[in-house]
Amino acid sequence: MIELTSKQRKSLEKQAHDLSPVVIIGQQGVTENLVKMVADSLKAHELIKVKFNEYKDDKREYSEDIANRTDSNLVRVIGNVAIFYRQNEDPEKRRISLK
Repeated sequence: MIELTSKQRKSLEKQAHDLSPVVIIGQQGVTENLVKMVADSLKAHELIKVKFNEYKDDKREYSEDIANRTDSNLVRVIGNVAIFYRQNEDPEKRRISLK
């Protein structure tokens, strides 16, 4: 996990603006399968949104837990949506630019 500057976070927020949530947290909460889905989505897209349909009061804790378990950065929690970023290990496959 890399340390993001505030400028990089802002840039990632702008890039995530038009994205739709790819993972939705429902009644089951944060399960191993959900964490695997987030990790797989990050591997494919680098920058994703996760929506909280349930556990809205605990979204900050759950988001930090997901970030730790997927070795990703929690960019920001806006409303009931969390934005995660994990840079692709292969420089040729990177889609998201950190400015």
